[in-house]
Amino acid sequence: MLSILFPSLLNGVATGAIYALIALGLTLIYGVLHIVNFAHGAALMVALYGVYFLFTAWHVDPYLALPIMIVAMFCFGYGLQRFVIGRASHGKDEYILLVTLGIAIILENLALALFRSDTHSIDTAYTLATVDVFGALIALPKLIAFFGALAVSSALLLLIGRTQLGRAIRAVAREKQGARVVGIDVEHIYAMSFGIGMACLGAAACFLLPAYYVNPLVGNGFVLIAFTIVVLGGMGSFAGALIGGLIVGVVESLGGLWLGESLGQIGIFVIFIAVLLFRPQGLFGQKGA
Repeated sequence: MLSILFPSLLNGVATGAIYALIALGLTLIYGVLHIVNFAHGAALMVALYGVYFLFTAWHVDPYLALPIMIVAMFCFGYGLQRFVIGRASHGKDEYILLVTLGIAIILENLALALFRSDTHSIDTAYTLATVDVFGALIALPKLIAFFGALAVSSALLLLIGRTQLGRAIRAVAREKQGARVVGIDVEHIYAMSFGIGMACLGAAACFLLPAYYVNPLVGNGFVLIAFTIVVLGGMGSFAGALIGGLIVGVVESLGGLWLGESLGQIGIFVIFIAVLLFRPQGLFGQKGA
């Protein structure tokens, strides 16, 4: 039993790191703009297609595409917030929710029109390679994804915690009007935060595709898991998103081991409901007044 359980745990932790990276982008956007970005899953789909076409058209390895995708998705997110979401919402949160939902529908249907519903994957020299970790064989792409996701997550936490931009982001998240009074360009910080959140998806796509696939609806499953992680960890909590992602990855892996792959995600949504019932502020969230 242990010989099966240990590899399952390792796979769960590796997958959870990717989930955490996706959820961190969602957490950042929520923490600053105080809205739930319904376009997050569709944006991940766009990023996965970007990695796919870089590989098939220009033979750019997914891991070498990392800086390209981070910059491209940042620019996409910055422009989306600054010139579409910000202008269409007129400063009202309920409008932002509808705008992001509309963007998700547009992106998914545009992908369906361009690529139909076909599922695509890539084949690299290391796609099927495995590594022995204390007697357990782990897929090399999953191992790289684990360390890569942790590295990008650490860089994001350093950016938020140690840089001038990070201080401005924290100030806007805490008190928008006060930040505006001291000279911070709030609209610029909104767009920067949205761009950074999208950049996280660009990185996640590079780590995902060597062992995963892409189709126009691929983001839907990931965004549901990301929302669960954000709620589990505490809305707006970066530490909660990291820990929550790892927990969800392990629960999914063990659920797949015991219940079968098709039912593996049941445990995730059981946790989601339990958190809402017994600790709605999440593991690292604070109770409202």
